[in-house]
Amino acid sequence: MDHEGHDGAARHWDDLYRSRPRVWSGRPNPQLVAEAAGLRPGTALDLGCGEGADALWLAEQGWTVTAVDVSAVALERAGLHAASSPAGNRITWLQRDLDAWAPEEQFDLVSAQFLHSTEAPWQRPHRVAADAVRPGGTLLIVGHHPDGLPPWRSLSDGDSHAHGGDGHGGGPGMFFTAEQAAAELGIAPPEWRVEVAASREREATGPDGQSATLADAVLRATRLQPPT
Repeated sequence: MDHEGHDGAARHWDDLYRSRPRVWSGRPNPQLVAEAAGLRPGTALDLGCGEGADALWLAEQGWTVTAVDVSAVALERAGLHAASSPAGNRITWLQRDLDAWAPEEQFDLVSAQFLHSTEAPWQRPHRVAADAVRPGGTLLIVGHHPDGLPPWRSLSDGDSHAHGGDGHGGGPGMFFTAEQAAAELGIAPPEWRVEVAASREREATGPDGQSATLADAVLRATRLQPPT
């Protein structure tokens, strides 16, 4: 993405965060908790960290976390939240646009939670995620399953640019199944061992208090070989 595109994405998300005192629930994404709770802590990369609930949960489990988001407002809010926790100093916050950036190092865990975007193909940030997993490390991708989308989503809600959460807008090309993600990203032997490729239902609450049953696409895989 060019500089103007980056600035536009940052302004979009900064405006969204300024419009509400809190955008997300403040709780870690449930599939992250389910899939990462049994892993041995090491280094973690949290892509599209938003207000920081996932990054803080990982830090509290003993992970050293690099948390990335395009919004400076979100990162400031996340940092203030983390400052109240003894584990907050285990997190490094980075402002980056996931449509244009990739880390130079690799991590023991890379978490990509709900990276749906109306502005770029979903594959790009998820390839960044996969490439950032070290041999022996874990890739965790979670997204809205196309057959279980939030009924309150709309293109006008703004929640749709490389971020996590439960309120994304956009068209059907934004969404994927776990099997589609694995196929598109080449998550397969001999480079990878797929541990989980599933659709999971969960109860969620919308921005105006609506209740609905959503479906998450969950892909967890272990890297066996370095990227080719």
